[in-house]
Amino acid sequence: MLKMHAIVVSKPGGPEQLKYTTVPTPTLRPGWTLVKVQAFSINHSEIFTRQGLSPNVTFPRILGIDVVGTVVETTSVKFFPEQKVISIMGEMGRAFNGSYAEYVLIPNEQLYPLETKLSFIEAACVSEAYYTAFGSLKNLKLKANDNVLIRAATSGVGIAFARLAKARFTDLSLSGSTRSLTKVDALLAEGFETIILDQENKLKTNQKFDKILELIGPATIKDSFSHLSSEGIVCSTGQLGGKWYLEDFDPIVDLAPNSYLTSFYSGNVSEQALSELFAYIDKHQVNVTPTKVFPLTQVEAAHRYLESNKSFGKVVITVSD
Repeated sequence: MLKMHAIVVSKPGGPEQLKYTTVPTPTLRPGWTLVKVQAFSINHSEIFTRQGLSPNVTFPRILGIDVVGTVVETTSVKFFPEQKVISIMGEMGRAFNGSYAEYVLIPNEQLYPLETKLSFIEAACVSEAYYTAFGSLKNLKLKANDNVLIRAATSGVGIAFARLAKARFTDLSLSGSTRSLTKVDALLAEGFETIILDQENKLKTNQKFDKILELIGPATIKDSFSHLSSEGIVCSTGQLGGKWYLEDFDPIVDLAPNSYLTSFYSGNVSEQALSELFAYIDKHQVNVTPTKVFPLTQVEAAHRYLESNKSFGKVVITVSD
């Protein structure tokens, strides 16, 4: 039986539960493709799963909701050996083992050709964060003269959104919120004009915005609407506040006058949408460099970094022989 290295979580808990070990390499079965993992990103949802907060996830489990790699063998006529491919979301890393490994078995219907000049590390940075940010950007219907706020600006999706938006709309007025003013210089370097302190789920400003990317989620949506201009849009994309549902919300009272609430979920994925994203990145020369890159052996350290008050932007894991 062939073996591979992988990161296995045997029971819910802290980063110490991410064990680098040897397990059997997945065996090809009808309707699936075996992929050699080249790189993947670390996502907050994987931290929630590791902590035991993702419904219906059983352990032991290999986490990982996105991957870029090459086809080893496949049951699909759409793919061929050594082809570059990408996959995000679906039930990878939840219902079945994910990308925290040297190889991953993926359903054919959630695997897509990877057609880009980007490196595997850059493509892994793009996969989940930039796809989520790009979908949110479109739903916010950005215009060149908009005054935009990214709530939880230092997150991977927050930085991805800022880079995507400023690459196309160079005169966009961009503000970002953070719980730690130690990250102000890093945010300014990413193109933010104004940095706003976010304390106890309240923005420390009276400023109003045309568009707000809400990455904290239900914990702060009401406060976000209090900072929205008439006819503005809030896009609720993240749930970094640890609250999953919007309670005691009266749309008549809590929505800003003549405003709109939308959302984007990265599970809404298609080959066409992924191709559009990579074409946008190429056309506008978007910077997709991750903040940190770790080897597979250091996934535990990557989780600790992402959970720390030093975290900023996107973290990618590279996998080598």
